[in-house]
Amino acid sequence: MSNTGNVRGDGTGENSGDASDVCQAAPVRRENFPVASRLLPRRYRRHLIAAYGFARCVDDIGDEAEPRDRLGLLDAIDADLTRIYDGGEPRLPVTQALAPTIDACAIPAAPFHRLVEANRREQTVSRYDTYTDLLASCELSANPIGHIVLHIFGMAVPDRLDLSDRICSALQIIEHCQDVGEDHARGRIYVPQEDMRHFDCVEADLAARSTSPCVRRLIAFESQRAARLLDSGAPLAGTLGGFARLAVSGYIAGGRATAAALERGRYDVLSTRIRAHRARLLTTWLRVLARGR
Repeated sequence: MSNTGNVRGDGTGENSGDASDVCQAAPVRRENFPVASRLLPRRYRRHLIAAYGFARCVDDIGDEAEPRDRLGLLDAIDADLTRIYDGGEPRLPVTQALAPTIDACAIPAAPFHRLVEANRREQTVSRYDTYTDLLASCELSANPIGHIVLHIFGMAVPDRLDLSDRICSALQIIEHCQDVGEDHARGRIYVPQEDMRHFDCVEADLAARSTSPCVRRLIAFESQRAARLLDSGAPLAGTLGGFARLAVSGYIAGGRATAAALERGRYDVLSTRIRAHRARLLTTWLRVLARGR
């Protein structure tokens, strides 16, 4: 990847960590946001790839960079975002790639800054006591993606943004259900503590090699609640046309297919890797596309 100009955490000089190095070295991870669908025209795909690349880079810094460097690197990216919106030239490759998308699609700064803030908070917050607390986290870490996508398609109006928030929060929670063991290994638990207490689960249950009955019940509850939240946002697809409808239907289908896979796998998320079947995803995608919800 091209040189970053040795940007320090404050955007001015040397640093032992480098934002572009982290983004380049970190592995590409599965997400429930299939933003780079080959079915979309290049004019949309390149903007979605730029936006998703930014979001993934910020996440990778929050997870993969040396802990002592993370806040400084996030500050450097945040400063580069401000530089773009102030009319300056960004210094980091990830923001350089993003700048044409921001300009062409008139995307406001707030969603990008919220993604950075989400990863700042993750450096100090690793548990969520209530479901309300978890949704507040999704407001920073997931919902901005939906806003950015709608801006890229020129479809961002308040009613649609509200429905999009429900979809994105649901997708984030479904992904947490899939990755509960991996997240625990990173020192994070996204399942609300109140729900763990309700199902008589303790943290040691999430570190086990096999999925105990209490964890299965817990994940079933979280997944099913997320699926209902997803359904409440799904009418967004029916308000859209053309390629925007195609893309959003794909996001909804991805969440539904994954929730169905969790159910088929009896919520055994610790001893197996539960993933949606491609055939199920395609069938669900076509159904959402046709019904608009």
